[in-house]
Amino acid sequence: MRWLIAGVVLLTGVLGWTAYTSWQTYLTTPIPLESDVHYDVQAGTSLGAVALDLHARDWLTRPRWFVWYARSRGDEARIRAGEYSISAGITPAGLLALLVSGEVIQHSFTIIEGFTFADVRDSLKADPLITHTFDDLSNEAVMDELGLSDEHPEGRFLPETYYYTRGASDRELLLRAHELMTQTLTRLWGERDPDTLLKTPYEALILASIIEKETALDSERPEISGVFSRRLKKAMRLQSDPTVIYGIGPGYDGNIRKHDLTTDTTYNTYTRKGLTPTPIAMPGEASIYAALHPKPGSALYFVATGDPDGSHYFSDTVGEHNKAVQRYLARLRAKP
Repeated sequence: MRWLIAGVVLLTGVLGWTAYTSWQTYLTTPIPLESDVHYDVQAGTSLGAVALDLHARDWLTRPRWFVWYARSRGDEARIRAGEYSISAGITPAGLLALLVSGEVIQHSFTIIEGFTFADVRDSLKADPLITHTFDDLSNEAVMDELGLSDEHPEGRFLPETYYYTRGASDRELLLRAHELMTQTLTRLWGERDPDTLLKTPYEALILASIIEKETALDSERPEISGVFSRRLKKAMRLQSDPTVIYGIGPGYDGNIRKHDLTTDTTYNTYTRKGLTPTPIAMPGEASIYAALHPKPGSALYFVATGDPDGSHYFSDTVGEHNKAVQRYLARLRAKP
């Protein structure tokens, strides 16, 4: 009898040890992936459903063992929705830790300095990873949906790279960009030059958008701001080509003609004094800062030099400016 009991105990121990080693081997053996893969866990999906799906894809063996392991750790209900990057060589234990961590793949959406609201909307539409809720709405309807019906959309969204997870909505991204612009404008307005002619943060946003469209060089932004500030002080028209282009709208074909400069629109700063009624683009922080900190000087005019860096020549007098314009036109004619 003693030998029988001892045998049973020994057999139980052997079976237990075999089960334990099999369990440990399963948890520490890499799952059969030849390369890294992306996997999307939908909100509300159970761990059991995930395990069965991974098994159906031949990415995970023994799905029941995987669920049992999660239960033993209290992790069965702790997996988080999102898109994951599953690396080749990951083990079942590592896979569970990944799904519980919530370390999902981050995608990016960028608003480029100088983008118009139309450009922003086109970029959102073109991103297949974003949930589109505004595609068929007018600009006014979009602002209504955002709870911003009292605002014109132009200039209201800060150029920046915004990171998001797959399925984030265009609404979510626009609200983040709007909030960041509001915070940035409020902060910079509080640091403004005390001698600025600008009366409100919105006027700063308008001028910043014109500066943004005039130059891509950080070094020139304060100087261009200085030119515009002096022209405003002297009640001179800003005579900014980008404002004319914005006023033309979708019909702009890439060329500004004399007819365009003399045709009055609410955005034509050749025919109207002062700032445009709204921003004409999304200005970056550097342009907003420049609008609020114009560089001192005496220049009242500037024109492109034609150099590859996109720089400008600044003049104090109209005579000097006209000569600079002729030099620029001569360079254009000399190009193939």
